[in-house]
Amino acid sequence: MNSHYRDTRKIDPTRGATLADGSPNNDDRIEIGPTRLALSEWQARGLELPDLPRMREHRWNRLTKALETRGYGGLLMFDPLNIRYATDSTNMQLWNTHNPFRAVLLCADGYMVMWDYKNSPFLSKFNTLVREVHSGADLFYFDRGDKVDVAADTFANEVRILMAEHAGGNRRLAVDKIMLHGLRALEAQGFTIEEGEEVTEKTRAVKGQDEIRAMRCAMVACEASVQAMEDFARASVPLGGTSEDDIWAILHAENIRRGGEWIETRLLASGPRTNPWFQECGQRVVQNNEIVSFDTDLIGAYGICVDISRSWWIGDAKPPQEMIDAMRHAHEHIMTNMAMLKPGVTIPELTANAHRLDDQYQAQKYGCLMHGVGLCDEWPLVSYPDKAVPGAFDYALEPGMVLCVEAAVGAVGGAFTIKLEDQVLITETGHENLTTYPFDPRLMA
Repeated sequence: MNSHYRDTRKIDPTRGATLADGSPNNDDRIEIGPTRLALSEWQARGLELPDLPRMREHRWNRLTKALETRGYGGLLMFDPLNIRYATDSTNMQLWNTHNPFRAVLLCADGYMVMWDYKNSPFLSKFNTLVREVHSGADLFYFDRGDKVDVAADTFANEVRILMAEHAGGNRRLAVDKIMLHGLRALEAQGFTIEEGEEVTEKTRAVKGQDEIRAMRCAMVACEASVQAMEDFARASVPLGGTSEDDIWAILHAENIRRGGEWIETRLLASGPRTNPWFQECGQRVVQNNEIVSFDTDLIGAYGICVDISRSWWIGDAKPPQEMIDAMRHAHEHIMTNMAMLKPGVTIPELTANAHRLDDQYQAQKYGCLMHGVGLCDEWPLVSYPDKAVPGAFDYALEPGMVLCVEAAVGAVGGAFTIKLEDQVLITETGHENLTTYPFDPRLMA
């Protein structure tokens, strides 16, 4: 699977106008990219970088093919992660998630148009696949007040003109997420609105070779950041006064130092706050001889999500035997489930044949067995048998998919939860665990 695009390009900060990933060898470049620290670490590991222009074209081709397959005239995207996929451009991503001011229209003939913030039309200029840049997709009340409908009509009319020219009269328009006035305005223009998330989620689910290379780079950067967090926790906790927030802040800082972007959650907890799971980190001071569990949910280098989890025993005493037993059980759970992963296996088969957690852990088991991952947590979701909805995910795995295999093991009313998660690539013949970060040997003893 890796042979088709294999080459010998290595990182060379001294090379000419471009780096090995095809981005400008210029610290003032517009697009977000890896830092010198990340590049040096990847060089030391002998990693091949993605070819970014080729990766962008691959994504554009996949989306265009998806429209052709479904007979749609266009795809209109507002979700910042879908826009990142389509254009590889960013603009205030977190703010944009709750104040949607960007949009991208991909027409059936491949013609792609961006609507961006009026003061930053240059942010996608590096990508020649973006043919036009407009403004005016900000259809939320804070920005438009009682005249949202007027702005929506203007926007929808622009979409109509573009579709008339590039979709051959096809009025079937897939839309991922849109504000209410925008939806009404598009329907008033005569468009039939189709399910855009189905298009984007399935398109994003299968990664190309350059996306896989980008993910390998992001994984190395994330694991280096996690190592710095672990080193800090083990050095600081025994001295007293170190909080969960203090530990979690290290992961944020190290991610940014390597050109990462943000972390989606605050899922780090210590001691009794690990149970029940999903308490977010806070001011609690971590005590010596306690557990620390976390889930990275990290958007790292190249905008790639690295979603891994570990539990650490911090201290000089031996962990309780029940904690060791739970750790072994959680490890068995993810490894047994991971062993099923290969092309052709269906999601219902994964659900039906999954490793069963002990009864004491059933009530607080994780929300899913596995889920896809790429630019964030993505389709598909693999449910536990008691949570599966017949017909919701009747699909087979394909080479190029990447899934996170999960376990949360903690009894109701218990003193701890073990949280484990690995990120796994589906290959032509089976799977490859992209995660190399070790499990705490004291909990695996």
